Amino acid sequence: MRPTIVTSAAALITLAALAAGCGSSSSPSSTTSPTSPTGTSTPSSGASNGGGSSPTGHATSATPSVPHATEFNPPGDIPDNAVFVDHAAPGSRVHFTVPEGWAMARSGPVTTYTDKYNSISIEVRQRASAPTVASARKEDVPQLQASVSNFALGGITMVTRQHGSAVHIAYQLDSAPNPVTDKVVRDAAERFEFWHAGEEAILTLTGPANADNVDPWQIVSDSLQWK
Repeated sequence: MRPTIVTSAAALITLAALAAGCGSSSSPSSTTSPTSPTGTSTPSSGASNGGGSSPTGHATSATPSVPHATEFNPPGDIPDNAVFVDHAAPGSRVHFTVPEGWAMARSGPVTTYTDKYNSISIEVRQRASAPTVASARKEDVPQLQASVSNFALGGITMVTRQHGSAVHIAYQLDSAPNPVTDKVVRDAAERFEFWHAGEEAILTLTGPANADNVDPWQIVSDSLQWK
């Protein structure tokens, strides 16, 4: 009977070893996390970048190139590169310059050159004595009030130009109504009254009130002379 007891004990030892081995082989499954936190965050970040939603990447690709500076003339401004050519008032020795290409028209003793919103007119007439600020205020201002639309006097002064002095009358007026819109433009006018040897030359420069034509008007008024 003793050998049977020994065999049973050996069998028990073998069974215990097998049970221990089975427990050891199942432990990695119970201790290893099926999902790594680091692993889940990395793919999410990569998908975001791949979609182009990165603030840095978006700013770089959307930044426009800086445009080159260009010259722009508002309506009524005479271009800086305008070429001025000599003209003579019909039937007189009065010469002055006008921007090249302007259209010319005559109405009685007045000759007018126009381009878009601007105009230059000249009238030469007989006058016994040189005009003054007082004579302009007494004679010319009432005439302008009666002949131009919505006249508003700016001032009357004596000015010196390259070929002599002149009475300068600054005023504003309404343009003729637009044939399509029936609207008017507020114009600014500069009237120069030159005098020489019994003749008066009236030079009137007109353009939109908001235009910057100081330099072109200076060129034109400086050019007037008797030749």
